[in-house]
Amino acid sequence: MKIYQIDCSARKEGSTSRMLAKKILDKVKKDDDEVIYRDLDDEMLFISGLTESGMKIPENEQTDEHKKMFELSDKLVSELKESDVIIISVPIYNFGPPATLKAWADLAARVKLTFKYGDDGRRKGLLEDKQVYLVITSGGTKIQGEEDFLTPWLIHMLNFFGIKKIDIVAADQMALDYEKSIKNAEEKIKELFKD
Repeated sequence: MKIYQIDCSARKEGSTSRMLAKKILDKVKKDDDEVIYRDLDDEMLFISGLTESGMKIPENEQTDEHKKMFELSDKLVSELKESDVIIISVPIYNFGPPATLKAWADLAARVKLTFKYGDDGRRKGLLEDKQVYLVITSGGTKIQGEEDFLTPWLIHMLNFFGIKKIDIVAADQMALDYEKSIKNAEEKIKELFKD
């Protein structure tokens, strides 16, 4: 089995989202499983200089920057397609996703690779049969509350890719009661992986 772990926090040390994702990885991973790890804070490019919609630029018009962007996009698509289980850890920044996660989604959304259009014009995701665990943390925002614009967007993006099996581990409103938030998240992990 291939496990794809994506961390998004700008904080390397002391990140709650990274710590909880590691706990999930420890529960999911078996000895012979392969882990593909990507830290979005280390390497992420933003889409720029497009000449057409849908991440298409004729090869003869691609600059060196475009080539780098497509090379990373191809890697991200490949990582997604090859994975069986996906763990995404992400903090809410100012009610929404970190810019790096949005950039990841923009680069991973590739027509005929992660989604396609049917004859009726409807979109269909091409990455079915994957299990996703979302670790979402926040300082003050209630996850899946009216001010949380990250969770519905991220679920929508994953559904757009065809991924429907999604479990959420939330450590929200940590600024109000850190211990309670962590306890709730750890209990959810135990519940997800009880034998």
